[in-house]
Amino acid sequence: MGAHISIPMYERTVGQRLAFEGERCAECGTIAFPPKGACPDCRNTEFETVDLSGDGTIYSYTVLSPGGAPPEFAGQARAEGRYVVAIVELDEGPRITAQVTDVDPESVDIGMPVTGQIRRIYEEEGVVRYGFKFVPTSD
Repeated sequence: MGAHISIPMYERTVGQRLAFEGERCAECGTIAFPPKGACPDCRNTEFETVDLSGDGTIYSYTVLSPGGAPPEFAGQARAEGRYVVAIVELDEGPRITAQVTDVDPESVDIGMPVTGQIRRIYEEEGVVRYGFKFVPTSD
C-alpha cells in the first residue's frame, strides 16, 4: 500500500496540506502539525492556531531507489531516479515526514537546514495532489 489518499479525504484536508499552520495546546503548549484534534502529549482538545515558519532541520532520512517507491511515486522515480524522504524537525518543534528535493541524495545529512515549499506531490484519480516538500536552505 502506498500513499493513497481518497479524493474526499484530500479535499477535507487540503487546507492543512497547503499552509504551515499548526495547533498549540492551551493546556501544555505543545505544538502539533498537522493539526491532530487532540494534543499528542496531554490529549487536551483546546487549541490556538499558530503559523509555523516551515523551516527546520533533517532529523532522519532515507534514500529511495526507483524500485522502492510507492506506486504513486513510480513515475517520479523513473524520471528522477533516487530521491530522499526525511523526518524534518520544524524549528517550532513538530516533526513531519516529507520528500527533500532539489538536492543530490549523496549530499543530504542529519542536521541539514531545510525550508518547506508547496510542491506537486503526485497525480491520482485525475487529481494533482499538492503538499510539502523540503529544499536545502540557501546560505
